[in-house]
Amino acid sequence: MSSGRFGITAAALTALLALAPQVAAQDASTLKKDMIGQWELATTERSKTCVVTLKADTSPQGLKLELEPGCAAALPFTKEITAWNIKGLDIVRLQDAAGQSVIDFTEVESGIFEGLRTGEGVYILQNLAAARSLAKSMDQMIGDWSIVRGNGRPICGLTLTNTEATPDNFQVFLKPKCDPAIASFAPTVWRLERGELLLMSAGGETWRFQADDNAQWRRVPDSVDPLILVRQ
Repeated sequence: MSSGRFGITAAALTALLALAPQVAAQDASTLKKDMIGQWELATTERSKTCVVTLKADTSPQGLKLELEPGCAAALPFTKEITAWNIKGLDIVRLQDAAGQSVIDFTEVESGIFEGLRTGEGVYILQNLAAARSLAKSMDQMIGDWSIVRGNGRPICGLTLTNTEATPDNFQVFLKPKCDPAIASFAPTVWRLERGELLLMSAGGETWRFQADDNAQWRRVPDSVDPLILVRQ
């Protein structure tokens, strides 16, 4: 009886092992198909961008791609990129003429890939249409806002600008007569990051806000006396 059980288990294991390479190949093939098209390669908050067109055609170095003319000026490391490929199950590699990695990307959210270049930082690879939608969202944030309590009482006014203060961060200005809690926080820059609005102080403190169903932004984590950003 036990011998029979072992035989069934061994057979099942053998079948799974035989199936594993097929599943891996399907995963890599699916990812390759999904990547064909136009992508935006950018710094984390899109202060420097480059459009990359990934193609299905093969070349001696890998799969073909095209970089828009301004890429080398915006992101100098792109001068080394001549091809792309899928490595393993889930790595999107932009590589040089020798087939070596210039930067490797892995998916961190649906349609959003992150890659790290040592000494430079993180870069984002995102579907071009989605990236341009994000840019439109940032443009819509520019202007005057109020911070209000949950009861609707305004406690501070601020202005979000599109003036870059530091790479990927933009200036924000508080208006006079803010609540002491806001005045002591004293945010100096802001940015959008993965669907959240970040306000940051010169001392490195960060307040995060998420959009709610009323086209407002609530500070997270939520509290019994929330802080809400509303358009003035």
